[in-house]
Amino acid sequence: MSSKLVATNKKAYHNYFLTDTWECGIVLSGAEVKSIRAGEVNFKDSYARFEKEELFLYSLHINPYLQAGINNDEPDRPRKLLLHKKQIKKIRDLANAKHLALIPTRIYFSGRGFVKVEIALGQGKKLYDKREDMKKRSIDAALKRTLKSRRR
Repeated sequence: MSSKLVATNKKAYHNYFLTDTWECGIVLSGAEVKSIRAGEVNFKDSYARFEKEELFLYSLHINPYLQAGINNDEPDRPRKLLLHKKQIKKIRDLANAKHLALIPTRIYFSGRGFVKVEIALGQGKKLYDKREDMKKRSIDAALKRTLKSRRR
């Protein structure tokens, strides 16, 4: 069974060193699922945080579904992430021990049609780390261009 990717948090890969990842379910209303299916999702500045023994996703913007009428929820409301208690404890221990942030990286539909969110532990990059990555990317692109032109 394959999964259908809806959105990727490209800024997360640019702003953080991402390590461990987990697949989570997410609590949504029907209109939100239809908006996600249409690709109306924005990860800008979204993050996950623990509250008591639960994990919540903040600032994930899901545009209101136009055909839902008045049944739309608030676009930026906190949404509960679904994980087993052991997984939540493990993630909390890792995040607290290393002072890492929980960042959503992808949102997609599983093979069974459920909306899934991939979260990752991330440590913020400094400005010089970001510049280093950009330099590497431009060097790799130039190398690919020269190899492609030599093959002709």
